[in-house]
Amino acid sequence: MFVDRIKVFGQAGNGGRGCVSFRREKFVPKGGPDGGDGGRGGDVILRADVHVDNLSNLFYEPIIKAKNGGHGMGKKMHGRGAVPKVVKVPVGTVVFRDETDGTHATHKSYEPAPIADLTHDGEEFVLCEGGKGGKGNVHFKSSKNRAPIQYTEGEEGEQGYFLLELRTMADAALVGYPNAGKSTLLGKISAAHPKVAPYPFTTLHPIVGVPEFDGYRRASIADVPGLIEGAHRNVGLGHDFLRHITRCRLLLFVLDIAGSEGRHPIEDLQNLRREIDLYDPRLSQRPWYIIANKMDLPGAEENFRALRQRFPSVEIVAISAARSEGIGDLKDRLERWLFAETTEAPEELAGKIPATAGCE
Repeated sequence: MFVDRIKVFGQAGNGGRGCVSFRREKFVPKGGPDGGDGGRGGDVILRADVHVDNLSNLFYEPIIKAKNGGHGMGKKMHGRGAVPKVVKVPVGTVVFRDETDGTHATHKSYEPAPIADLTHDGEEFVLCEGGKGGKGNVHFKSSKNRAPIQYTEGEEGEQGYFLLELRTMADAALVGYPNAGKSTLLGKISAAHPKVAPYPFTTLHPIVGVPEFDGYRRASIADVPGLIEGAHRNVGLGHDFLRHITRCRLLLFVLDIAGSEGRHPIEDLQNLRREIDLYDPRLSQRPWYIIANKMDLPGAEENFRALRQRFPSVEIVAISAARSEGIGDLKDRLERWLFAETTEAPEELAGKIPATAGCE
């Protein structure tokens, strides 16, 4: 099961209360107060881990609780501090605070501002901070109060509802209509094994492949599920698919150049570009290239010539993923596209996602 958006409830541990105690020891009359402080409650921490690819672990455990701190004891002994509750999440997880307290179940009309963006392996974010321990009566002694019985309770740990959303981290994204051959292509250029079948919407969640190039260089390519017209209005699963493109610095449009699904490839490309621009205008400004797939089918050559005339300034690669034709040329161009581009990512790729990202 693939989960890329989920609501959780986080609750940090409470601090332990302070202790009221007096020293009772032979030959030490009037030993005075010696109550220790309470221990600190445990934090709830999210940690990005490259070995986690989705949020399914939180689907079965949506309530994240840390343990409380230990109470203080006599002889000025502090209570034990609770161990933090660390939850591993995928790299690329964005955290939102849900101010609705769980009243909205679908999250379709409510878009809070992000409070964290975990974009690097090992990066941590304290979701809920544990409460501080209370003070024992040893802190309240004075010349006028030599036998204090005052103490303080431990502070309560932070708690609240949060939305966790995964946005796939990849160097490039394969964008196209259903049945355009994106999954087949990803399997040819990498060691990934996405599901391939002769019907649309076989890919229901993003799959990342890692093609290898000369000089021990690698890149990540994301196979984004097929988009349809109206995806920017969330038609089908538009927003669920489109948000995974926001992390990719290159867009590779995979077209059924033969029009085997009854559509013209030029219209497909125009519709895809329009949907991306309506969803987020910043995406349409990123570098993009065209991969003309299914060149082995009738009518492909004619449509390919028309495509080149319509987009003369855009690089187009002709391939047949099913027959592995043109794959070598495609990998050579991928190497040039990926490593010739500047390595400095846009602002939203560097973990500084504006509050309106993906909300247009």
